[in-house]
This record gives sequence, C-alpha cells and structure tokens, in this order.
Amino acid sequence: MNHRTTGALAGILLAASAALTGCGSDDTTKAAAETPAPASSDAAGSTSTPDLGAINVQLSWIKNSEFAGEFEADSQGFYKTAGFSGVTLTPGPTTTEALVASGKATFGLSDAVATASAITKSHAPIKIVGSIYQKNPFSIISLADKANITTPQDLVGKTIGVQTGGNVTLFNALLAANGIDPSSVTVVPTGYDPSVLWTGSKPLDGYFGYLTNESILVRDAGQKDAELPLADNGLPFVADSIITTTSEIQNHPDVVKGFLEADLKGWKAACADPQGGADLAVNTYGKGLKPALEMSKELAQAKAECEELINTDETKSNGLFTISPAMAAANIKTLAEAKITITADQLFDTSLLDEVLSENPDLK
Repeated sequence: MNHRTTGALAGILLAASAALTGCGSDDTTKAAAETPAPASSDAAGSTSTPDLGAINVQLSWIKNSEFAGEFEADSQGFYKTAGFSGVTLTPGPTTTEALVASGKATFGLSDAVATASAITKSHAPIKIVGSIYQKNPFSIISLADKANITTPQDLVGKTIGVQTGGNVTLFNALLAANGIDPSSVTVVPTGYDPSVLWTGSKPLDGYFGYLTNESILVRDAGQKDAELPLADNGLPFVADSIITTTSEIQNHPDVVKGFLEADLKGWKAACADPQGGADLAVNTYGKGLKPALEMSKELAQAKAECEELINTDETKSNGLFTISPAMAAANIKTLAEAKITITADQLFDTSLLDEVLSENPDLK
C-alpha cells in the first residue's frame, strides 16, 4: 500500500506541477524491481519485511557524487530491505520544497534557509527530519589572482553570479548576516558553469557554488580558486537536509523511519568507500549525463563531502544526520540574522531519527 500525502496550498501545487514537467519514469531506481509482501508474522512470531509502498525522493542536483549515499542505499538493497517497493530518485535542481509540500515528492533534499523560507513565506507544511551535511557547502568562488574574495567585505563593488531560486535567498542571507548593503553588490543571474569566472568578454568577479562541486571544477580547469564559505562567514546552517511533510511525520512515521534507516546505511557505506560511491555516480546513476561525469572530480567530491561536511565531532558523538540542540540554535540564529523568523520546533523534527538511532545503535 502506497501512503502519500495529498497536497496543501494551491500556489504550491501550481509550482510543483510546473516543476515536474518533463520528469520521466527513467528515474525509478532498481528498488522497484520487486514488490515485497505485506508485513506478516511467521509461525515463530517474527515479522517479515514491512510494505511501505513506493516513494519519490527529490534530489537537489543532478545525479553525481553528492548523492552517493542514496545510490549505495539503492544498489545495496537497503531501501528494499526497509520495505519500499520502489524508490524514485528524481534529479534537480527544482522547487524541492513545493514538490514535497504538495505530496509530489515524499522526501526532498534541501537546506535550512530554503526550507525555513518556504515555511514562513508559503506556509509549507514541511520540516527537516535529519541532515546529511552538518556543515553547508555553499561558497562564493572567485579566482585568487583576480577578485580574490575571501571576506564578506570583499563582495562590495563586485559582480557576483547567482543562480535563480533558492540560491538567491542564500546569497541575500549572506549579505544580511554580514551587514552588507545589497545595493553595493551587483548580482547577475547565471547558470551552473563556473567558467564564467574566466571566460567571456566580461568575466564575473564571483560565483555562487559548492565547495564540493564547482570549486573542484575550477581547480580541474587549471585555475586557482579563492573561497568565501558561507558556513564560516555568518551562515552556519545544515544542508542536504531531509525534508518531508508534517502529515508524513504524524501519519506515516514508519515510512519516515524506514527511509532514514536505509539512507543512514547508505551514507555509512558511501563514506567507508568513496570510490564505490563515485563509481555508482559515474557508471550507473549518472551514466549518460551530458557532459559526462568525470571520475577524478566525482571521487574528489565523494571524499570531500564525507571528510568536511558529513562526519563531524557532533556526528561522532550523536550519529549521522543528527541535529543537536546547539546546532539547531545556531541555525535559528543564522535565519534571524537573515530576517527569517522561525523557531527550532517549527523547522526541525528529529524525533523519528532519534528512534531509528536508538533502535539501531550500530548506525551511530
């Protein structure tokens, strides 16, 4: 039986419908190959695999090593073992919060700023139930021998390329957190190619990107990058956070717990073997992407995200995906500085994650 939520706001539904245009069934993962039998007890009283139905997971980006944990969870059968008859990993970028809020996606990967904005501005009925990245990877990337942007004040007078949508929200939050007048910075819409920093008639001074993605591409192109990480400059917040609806949390906690448990196993496997996750990205899940994924870059990303963003002192003590009270407070402070008023209880609900880790101490 497939338990899904049934929509919320008309505006969100319209946004979700538009964002889904062009999504195809080829994103369904191998977990859909066989449907488990409904949960039942055998003669000895043990319980078979539960039937949690099929779910859709909205990724925040193309199918590269950023989602190595999800690829491992699928390829190693962790989703299937949890009870899911099918798991569709839909690539982004798109309006993740709208898709989850409307029930078009059961889970989505987002970040605290974008999720909080959707909750406070659109009344989206969503919450963060765990976070893969404890430290967000966003950065203003520039060239060390040109603009060399390494402090917030270096942004003044510069032209920065920012992608439309959620990244604009994040960039504005960076300016607000550091008391920088938005009129002192020129922002131009850009795509997802950091070569705009050194190509064209008028290269950009800075580019909004990922430390574990575009920064690597800049170095692979033979350029020396300078970085202004958001996490170290007034915006410490979680990213690649798992979001779902409040209805899913309340009415189908088994679905949420099943996904969290399977994804935890996937990320433990991915960080134990970055090469394996990179292989899955290049040769299976991201196969056929144009331009094709490059193994050297995907392996560098797989290592960097595990070493710098996922495994921290807090996760060593509390477990992967956890959001401690101190971390939650830091997120709320960041949001307040960015003029987003929200409480930790409105944004986070890690009660089901706590149950999963309590029931499976080996996953800590």
